[in-house]
Amino acid sequence: RLAVDTTSLIGARTGIGSVTEALLRRLPRPGVDVTAFAVTHRGARELADSLPPGIDASRRRMAARPLRATWARSSWPPIEWWTGAIDVVWGPNFVVPPARRATRVVTVHDLTCVHMPELTTADTRQVPRLLRRAVHDGAHVHAVSHAVAHDLTDTLGIPASSITVVHNGAPSAMSAEERSSLAARGRSLASSDSYVLALGTIEPRKDLPSLVRAFDLLAGARPDLRLVLAGPDGWGSDAVTEAIAASRHGRSILRTGWVSDDDRAALLAGASVLAYPSLLEGFGLPPLEAMAAGTPVVATTVGALPEVLGDAAQWCAPSDPDALAEALAVVLDDPDRRRQLVELGDARLPLFSWDRSADALVELFGRLVASAA
Repeated sequence: RLAVDTTSLIGARTGIGSVTEALLRRLPRPGVDVTAFAVTHRGARELADSLPPGIDASRRRMAARPLRATWARSSWPPIEWWTGAIDVVWGPNFVVPPARRATRVVTVHDLTCVHMPELTTADTRQVPRLLRRAVHDGAHVHAVSHAVAHDLTDTLGIPASSITVVHNGAPSAMSAEERSSLAARGRSLASSDSYVLALGTIEPRKDLPSLVRAFDLLAGARPDLRLVLAGPDGWGSDAVTEAIAASRHGRSILRTGWVSDDDRAALLAGASVLAYPSLLEGFGLPPLEAMAAGTPVVATTVGALPEVLGDAAQWCAPSDPDALAEALAVVLDDPDRRRQLVELGDARLPLFSWDRSADALVELFGRLVASAA
């Protein structure tokens, strides 16, 4: 009997919400009953509509702020107040509630809140304290990469014995026909046959202002090139607005806001290159999505990106618009390098599977329950 925090599925879907949904679709199976709950009062009514088929929803409301404040100080109230008797409670978004008897597992995607607290919200800056308390009370940590696992031990002192690494999955590679058809639609959406794509929620950690400045260095010699920023505003998006306003080529920058899954796939397939100039990354799903669409990737050498992407990316240093522009120029101007990166991406994708990720989590849950018996 597994209870899952699905708060991240309500409202605008972020990367963590996408990860949670992909795994949640694959967790129900013979011997595993899944109940979803959401740590929210206002969004409780939306919970049932946001869940994949076959997932039951706990309909009792939970007040997020007072509960998190209480959980940071104590192991009360237990999640069983809302879910009934369960064997495991899983928090896929950095926080796992206390439990009366259930085994607790919490997923950590990165430690931006520790290394770059100025780039995070006040709620996110509570994560280290909540994590330490959860582990002290017996919770097990699921890290999405070895880089995150090492960071948890080195930075927060969490024992390696309390951490298990299970990588996220990745989409399967599109067929050549799918890539061609979607690419035509993506170029139509971008209003250009040549564009650099950035994909994901706009937030400071993604360092899109540096990408805007790098694009400025490229666009003068490439008048047909566009920059497409696809994704909803998170917080701190004013810096991106200001960078675009200051750009000499701001009219060649398209900011789409939230895009549907279909438009996301089309924009990925049609892009000349996906730019991923993150300042810190615990995994990195959009680059794998780009590989599935046959699009080469430029990424920064931070966090787990080298672990996940291997040799299937053109690398550059973070926070360096000149280096980013140079890496993008290589991919844009050298067809042999583009072809090589696409082939390397195709070879890299099979290393990551959502089915294998879900199976590994179920195995982890079962092992922890058995050891606690």
